[in-house]
Amino acid sequence: MPLTDLVYLVFVCKFAAAAKTNDRPIIGVLAQEVFSPEPQRNSYIAASYVKFLESAGARVVPLMIDKPEDEYTRLFRSINGVLFPGGGASLESSGYSRAGTIFYKLALEANSKGDYFPIWGTCLGFELLSFLTSGEKLLSPTNTSGIALPLNFTEEAGDGRMFRDFPDELKKSLATEALTENSHNWSVSTEDFTKSERLKSFYRVLSTNSDGQKEFVSTMEAYSFPIYATQWHPEKNAFEWTRPYIPHSPSAIKTTFYMADFFVNEARKSFHSFSNVEEEEKALIYNYKMEYTGAQSAFEQKYFFN
Repeated sequence: MPLTDLVYLVFVCKFAAAAKTNDRPIIGVLAQEVFSPEPQRNSYIAASYVKFLESAGARVVPLMIDKPEDEYTRLFRSINGVLFPGGGASLESSGYSRAGTIFYKLALEANSKGDYFPIWGTCLGFELLSFLTSGEKLLSPTNTSGIALPLNFTEEAGDGRMFRDFPDELKKSLATEALTENSHNWSVSTEDFTKSERLKSFYRVLSTNSDGQKEFVSTMEAYSFPIYATQWHPEKNAFEWTRPYIPHSPSAIKTTFYMADFFVNEARKSFHSFSNVEEEEKALIYNYKMEYTGAQSAFEQKYFFN
């Protein structure tokens, strides 16, 4: 092993031994297909997800689609959590779903062995997690594309981890003000969730919502694993401005940062690391340039990949 790599590994090991948390967390964000691929633009990540994590003290590695499984396994051992973002990819046949499935299985295996590794799913990511856990596509159409809603907290929310350290005033605002932006046409209804033994035994429902006709699960977390999901978009409040229904009030902005802080703190409990500093630096999203796309997209900025 080269001396520089050995020094880096010694640093990482000493750092982990000296701290109960990893204060240099790196989180992978899953890319997904673009609708109309072009040269050098086959997949993308919305920059708001990157900013969301960076705002709470994490660095980001883009997780590309259509890579060999051993590359995903290597990255899994190098990063401290994964975020499945929202979007429009297939839950069954996309590069997004294939990569997400691999990371989900790796996370379950690792956590079962005491190797802490969190996953977060937003919107499409929520739907992917429900699909992977249940083994079924339990989605119903809802009129929830482009609307902000308050959260209907469940009784189990008080037992959950996600909102435990939120200020009482902010939790009250979340329950009474339309602070959570929804951009989905499909939802997991509370009826279908309850009928699924796999879902209801795996996840604690923290909040529900309704489109006026159908009640659906809007926030959930796994009972025994650090797996979390919101059907709504916590990253949009602070970082997306192209749509008038995105809330930007002080409480809405605080929601963004408290949600980011929660998940990044979960990633701090993981001590996976790259084998050397050169490999780490090469993997980070700093190597890519974000583009302004707000004039023709729901996202202000995006990263595009080959």
